[in-house]
Amino acid sequence: MKRVTLILAAIVMLLSTATAAEKGSEVVMGAARTDTYVPLLKGKRIAILSNMTGMVGKKHTLDIMLENGLDVTTIFSPEHGFRGTADAGEKVSSSVDPATGIPIASLYEGKTHHPSKETMSRFDAIVVDIQDVGLRFYTYYITMINLMEAAAKYDKEVVVFDRPNPNGMYVDGPMLNMKYRSGVGRLPIPAVHGLTMGEIALMANGEGWLDENLKVKHLTVVKCLNYTHQTRYRLPIAPSPNLPNMTSIYLYPSTCLFEGTVASLGRGTKKPFQVYGHPSMKGKGYKFSFTPKSVPGAKNPPLLNQKCYGRDLSKLADEAIIAEGMNLEYVIDAYRNSGLGDKFFTSFFEKLTGDENVRRMIIEGKSAAEIKATWQPELDKFKELRRKYLVYPE
Repeated sequence: MKRVTLILAAIVMLLSTATAAEKGSEVVMGAARTDTYVPLLKGKRIAILSNMTGMVGKKHTLDIMLENGLDVTTIFSPEHGFRGTADAGEKVSSSVDPATGIPIASLYEGKTHHPSKETMSRFDAIVVDIQDVGLRFYTYYITMINLMEAAAKYDKEVVVFDRPNPNGMYVDGPMLNMKYRSGVGRLPIPAVHGLTMGEIALMANGEGWLDENLKVKHLTVVKCLNYTHQTRYRLPIAPSPNLPNMTSIYLYPSTCLFEGTVASLGRGTKKPFQVYGHPSMKGKGYKFSFTPKSVPGAKNPPLLNQKCYGRDLSKLADEAIIAEGMNLEYVIDAYRNSGLGDKFFTSFFEKLTGDENVRRMIIEGKSAAEIKATWQPELDKFKELRRKYLVYPE
């Protein structure tokens, strides 16, 4: 009963905050602030890291920069490509942007994900304008960190056109044990870090987290206006093919962990990251079922063409999802009721959690609340460190 009361109180508080934010001024993206960044970049050769989310209204940031006479010589594309159509983890080839004729250098093509010396010679400054969703295992920030390392190595300027973090209202999850560093975990931060791209760039640079003790000498964040970490900013464009709406984005911290199991999180359905299930999860409470299909953005999803039994989370209220934070109850439920034992988890699970203890505690029968309590001491330390680099009020 106490737990329900606390959750209801949190929801009321969050709704009040959201309502207050809605009454305020509209959030202005960093990319819209041409008066701030055009004088800074005028006369320099520029590379831009962006994709389909780099929009200001109906115009792409690239077009706005060109219209203002800026010399953009290179486009960097992240996971999913510059137009955002590639599957998760799919190789993205370098090419040329047909609209502008500017060469696109893919950072998701080879094994290193770092640009070549020849590519780095084409420009003086790197602009980052891409919509992140605020999770350690979401790869856009990792691409930015790789570029920052290249910028530091070749003495290039970095300018981040900041955007809101839709999951920036809380900090949660286990810290990354750096022995699990991977393509889905790059910095010693919790799963839900509560930072914008600009803030995480400042933190990584300031804390010496770039490889080889590199440091970007000239790092600028063009701030959003009218934004706080409690602002409920609804993304106008899906940040990747399998995050189609805000419900999927709010559930992502919790349901992404299914990527490290044999269960499905709904890739290949109309509700990716909003459902979960497995063919073996039959019985009471699993009246809901779905069958993953091959679709654009999920060409070969887990459990393709297999009927899965599980749960539909898509009707949960956004504020209730936010109040729960990173919720392990879904993975625990699937583990306990799949009948698969240790075979339920894959080796990828530790790369996502960044921690060797979460799987063990789930197998031992610990509750979600008990597991979350083990994160708290390190989270408290991180929150204190995080405050040094916050650009926006908490």
